[in-house]
Amino acid sequence: MASFIPSTREEQLEMLKAIGLEKFEDLYKDVPGEMLLKDGQLNLPEGKSEMEVSEIVRKMAEKNVLFKTCLRGAGAYDHYIPSIVKYIPAKEEFLTAYTPYQAEMSQGILQSIFEYQTDICLLTGMDVSNASVYDGASAAAEAAAMARDRNRRVTLVSACAHPDAVNTIRTYSYGTNDEMIVIPEKDGKTDIEALKGLLNSSVASVYVQQPNFYGLFEDAEAIAFLAHEAGAMMILGVNPIALGVMKTPRDMGADIAVGEAQPLGMPLSYGGPYLGFMATTSKYMRKLPGRIVGQTEDANGERAFVLSLQAREQHIRREKASSNICSNQALCALTAGLYLSAMGPEGLKKAAVNSMSKAHYLAGELCKIPGVRMLYSGEYFHEFVTTLPNAEKVLSALEANGILGGLPVEGGVLWCATEKVSKAELDRAAAIVKEAVSA
Repeated sequence: MASFIPSTREEQLEMLKAIGLEKFEDLYKDVPGEMLLKDGQLNLPEGKSEMEVSEIVRKMAEKNVLFKTCLRGAGAYDHYIPSIVKYIPAKEEFLTAYTPYQAEMSQGILQSIFEYQTDICLLTGMDVSNASVYDGASAAAEAAAMARDRNRRVTLVSACAHPDAVNTIRTYSYGTNDEMIVIPEKDGKTDIEALKGLLNSSVASVYVQQPNFYGLFEDAEAIAFLAHEAGAMMILGVNPIALGVMKTPRDMGADIAVGEAQPLGMPLSYGGPYLGFMATTSKYMRKLPGRIVGQTEDANGERAFVLSLQAREQHIRREKASSNICSNQALCALTAGLYLSAMGPEGLKKAAVNSMSKAHYLAGELCKIPGVRMLYSGEYFHEFVTTLPNAEKVLSALEANGILGGLPVEGGVLWCATEKVSKAELDRAAAIVKEAVSA
């Protein structure tokens, strides 16, 4: 293959001419000139030995800051990961496997996906789950695309949803010439009165997050009722750990449940790879994008697993495709399935209860500090927003003590606590905040 030349120089120039171009550089005419590399600009050094490269990479890694305590969430959460969840996916037969093209030959991979799908259905109360998509934001956007039909093309999105989900839905909508409208926020929650004024016969779906970006529980059932009354679908983005203590999306009236599964056994890892889950009712299962693994029997009557309802290649037919998702996050889905199996229903509930109680404890301690108060009222899970005088100075003081503080947002700081953070660590963080505020 090293000597294989797919086309000659003359053939390449002929192809350029066929699309109305004269030179290869014209293919990049939309890229700003300052972003293009000129000859000799790379200035690559001489090659180095493995030992030298290892030392260079080690010194680079020393620049990373490893926080002992994490009080930040905003979509990526520092939960405890049982050892078994780390080591089984590291086995080479899982770690090196790609999406199987001859899928039914890979029964082990298909079974792991099937078990993951089953877990997601149990968590969400839905009838069917796909084999996962790239992340929570793309799951939200895929659900919005899935909900559209010929006459209903508008997606209403809560301003209190995660900004990544909002922006990804906006990007998808732009690409298909559809409309996305943001439902205004009121006191940290979706403005239900504003939603009533936006619902009409052109709305395909309403996307709301539960709990929302500010950690607050929305009145999801009321929103679902309004959406259904207007003939629209309800898409609910959920935190999978929070599902250990709250109603399922199905019970709250959702037609599609989506979310980011990173809390289910995946480390923060600088933002990925993560895992988007999607589940829906049997009524909409044929519109569910991506892969779906089903259970059947082989010729000998033995349990077997197959790809169901749709073929991967259907999404390559771009003119008829409703989605460009044609693969899945199999390794991350395996990890999530292992986490749920290792934790079990009681373990998941305990992680949720501990996270929630520690967040409420932290909020109480912070609000004892003069100038610090809750920005929004209402029930919340394990995130909350407070005002914070001299926020930059306070967060720097926390960082100097090995604590990653909350995320600055409009009006204050978004804090988070998970089951990993001890009471002693929370007390220490509150003391540092108090000292920094008073200083």
